[in-house]
Amino acid sequence: MYATDADLARVSNSLLALFPRFTVEEQRLGIMLYRLLARGEPVSHGELSAVLNMPDARVTELLSGEGLRAMVYHDDGGRVLGFGGLAVAPMHHAFDVDGRTLYTWCSWDSLFIPEMLGKPARVASSCPETGQTIRLTVTPDGVTESSHPDAVVSLLVPEALEGDARQTMASFCHYVFFFASRAAGEAWTVRHEGTFLISLDQAFALGKRKNAVQFAEAWTTDGRR
Repeated sequence: MYATDADLARVSNSLLALFPRFTVEEQRLGIMLYRLLARGEPVSHGELSAVLNMPDARVTELLSGEGLRAMVYHDDGGRVLGFGGLAVAPMHHAFDVDGRTLYTWCSWDSLFIPEMLGKPARVASSCPETGQTIRLTVTPDGVTESSHPDAVVSLLVPEALEGDARQTMASFCHYVFFFASRAAGEAWTVRHEGTFLISLDQAFALGKRKNAVQFAEAWTTDGRR
């Protein structure tokens, strides 16, 4: 199914309700974590503590708390490997920032994370239907280049998700891809119940809305966006 603007409006509120809401303190930590991960290396709690001028114990408390816990993944040494859709470990969607190759958990992540970083990114992701590599340039303001002008994005209706927050995010990402064309996306969604397609522009706009829902207070407080 290809979603119209009306269809997307009906599901977007329910979809965004799945994402945790953060306190301003959690928002500040999350924004900084995105930017430290963009260096291409795992981030220690000590690094976060030093940059934020926050006690180590408080950083650890926030990262393990109800708000951020579902969005954070650690390595065996306790360093952060991934947060909120961005990862330094190899995944399906390559995400290059400042010449460094990072990765995103799903295709939609690569559309909203550039705004969080305040930097453009080059994205490379394989269409699961055709096998073609889709390449995009995504800035904080939108998609500026696409190897496939008719590329679309798949999403999963919120009603198809259940479980705790981390399981929900993992399940969601298993159904969110770029497709080389609407026809390729429709062939795939027919076989995956509960999925639908939206345009790159629609997906980018939804991502901006998600960022605002989760991080706008910290942007306003810090005077940065």
